[in-house]
Amino acid sequence: MPNTLEYSKIFQPSLDKQVVQESTTGWMELNSNLVKYNGGNEVKLPNIVMDGLADYDRTNGFVGGDVTLEWKTYTLTQDRGRSFSIDAMDVDETNFVVTAGTVMGEFQRTMVIPEIDAYRYSKLASLAISAGQKREFALTPDTDTIVKELLADLAAMEDVIGAKQVIITMNPIVAAQLGRDAKEYVSKTMLQKGALSTEVQSFNDNPIVKAPSKLLKTAFTFYDGTTTGQEAGGFTNAAGALDINWLISTKDAPIAISKTDKVRTFAPDVNQKADAWKIDYRKYHDLWVPASKLTSIFVNTKPAAPEA
Repeated sequence: MPNTLEYSKIFQPSLDKQVVQESTTGWMELNSNLVKYNGGNEVKLPNIVMDGLADYDRTNGFVGGDVTLEWKTYTLTQDRGRSFSIDAMDVDETNFVVTAGTVMGEFQRTMVIPEIDAYRYSKLASLAISAGQKREFALTPDTDTIVKELLADLAAMEDVIGAKQVIITMNPIVAAQLGRDAKEYVSKTMLQKGALSTEVQSFNDNPIVKAPSKLLKTAFTFYDGTTTGQEAGGFTNAAGALDINWLISTKDAPIAISKTDKVRTFAPDVNQKADAWKIDYRKYHDLWVPASKLTSIFVNTKPAAPEA
């Protein structure tokens, strides 16, 4: 029988690629090339400090300057996992890879990717709120109001960071309203996610990413899977969470990373608990925004619901 560790080498790259390509936040991982990852739950991010310009002296030439590159260690706070069993009667060694690949791909598509997106949106919104980069209004179907509010937020950001292309995240309903009734502002553009480049709707040449409303909240509770009532795992809206009308961010502000750290497979002859193939899945992920980039993110939320 082949070493079952070889199966993990087949699954892992495909699972990581699926997260980037199918996640609505996959574009945030483009900045992960700045990250050093050597396995486990730690990553290193660069911090570059350098001197500014000085006067050029015609006699003595250039004034010397210093540049320092430091690597700061961060912990991936989201350490999530599950263990699955596939009965030996349902699959044999010849088709295990196909069956397990299908199962794990569906698990990521329906459970893992939505959770990663929810975490990233809520953390990005929380960072924007903490930095004072927030406005709120009661979103209505009135497209004129939506356009006015969105233009105001884009102008406020441009006044701080200059004219830069940003990515706007909103739910498909609002995006559809813009596409139907604000045609003078809407066109098509390309958005890079991993190795793929896809055509998306844009507003004033800023790409629009569509995400389900259920993922656009300022806070979530992530179940541990062991507490009573939380056995199914997953996540739910946190108490006091606000609905997000839209998130605005430059491409280089969020640094997101997700790693399938280990997919362990055990054949039925090795699995001591059951006559079944056992698959252990573990995912690390997190998101950061450097302090210098906090002015490059902005969130617009609905007002908090009045207390009963």
